[in-house]
Amino acid sequence: MAEIKSTMDMVMERAARMAARSAGESDSQELERTGMRLAAEYIGHSLDDLGQALAGQAATEQMAVRKGMAQALMRNIVLPRDETLMATSLRSMQGLLEMERSAGDMVAICAELKQILEQYNQHKEQIRKQLEDAVRAQLDQKLGEQGALAGGRMSMDPAMHPMFQKEWVRMKTDLDQQYNQALDQRKGMLLERFS
Repeated sequence: MAEIKSTMDMVMERAARMAARSAGESDSQELERTGMRLAAEYIGHSLDDLGQALAGQAATEQMAVRKGMAQALMRNIVLPRDETLMATSLRSMQGLLEMERSAGDMVAICAELKQILEQYNQHKEQIRKQLEDAVRAQLDQKLGEQGALAGGRMSMDPAMHPMFQKEWVRMKTDLDQQYNQALDQRKGMLLERFS
């Protein structure tokens, strides 16, 4: 009977250790979620200074909150399909700098990220225009050969042609992949700093 009791005591002690360990992990995850929530408030402009919000946390909690903030901000640095996404990406980079109080290497990496986002938009527009011109030339040639132009240029939007659509999807996918790789590389450098 003494052996059974000691085995039972060992099981209970082990369960208590596991519960304590999971409680610590749960606290850390909750603090990370707090950081994510603060970052979301910052991106949504309901919080003005992310660095100040971080400084307002207890010293023992700051690392976990900081990690959550960084994760949320990094997720919001994306290729800009429109002006809103560009603004969100820029605001996220500003938040990262506020968290680090504009450390030199952070400033350089965020400047590179901004340049990548701007170049993406320019490159995308350039490729689209070139594709439109190429499709227009092909359509004009084809229609000219068929005698359909009748002395003037046909006013067809090349972007509406299925050939354009198919090629544009392929080209944009390649472009997105190339620029996402560059973004991910810089974001990886930043995440190392916050881990």
